[in-house]
Amino acid sequence: MSDSAIIPCPSCSSLNRIPTARLREAPRCGHCKAEVLPGAPFELGQGNFSAQLKGDLPLLVDVWAAWCGPCRSFAPTFSQAAGELRTRCRLGKLDSEAHQQLSAQLGIRSIPSLILFRDGKEVARQSGALPLPQLLAWLNSQGV
Repeated sequence: MSDSAIIPCPSCSSLNRIPTARLREAPRCGHCKAEVLPGAPFELGQGNFSAQLKGDLPLLVDVWAAWCGPCRSFAPTFSQAAGELRTRCRLGKLDSEAHQQLSAQLGIRSIPSLILFRDGKEVARQSGALPLPQLLAWLNSQGV
């Protein structure tokens, strides 16, 4: 990464240029003042998905549904990973029931599904809930 990173705000999708040396300092959005790297997964949907693909940090998407037991049991692990990966990767959650069209566009066949995007393109996909060490190892193998 260069001296600064372009990161979309998870709240308003505005692009923010943040010096990489300040990523750990809880940077705020220049537009809405929300925390740009909250250390927690944020909600994705049809309205903000394409904007969230932009930027210099990879985006890991957890595609889930409320009725899915493995999805519910994986949620705390995904939240914990968001805190640990805060300055290296952004984590978003996509409710496949609420956003069926977007889920279909992404080719979701089973949930939970994890999709890693870098530079606006899908670079890796993993189906099923993973324990935290395995999730972090998988992301590490993808260069995150």
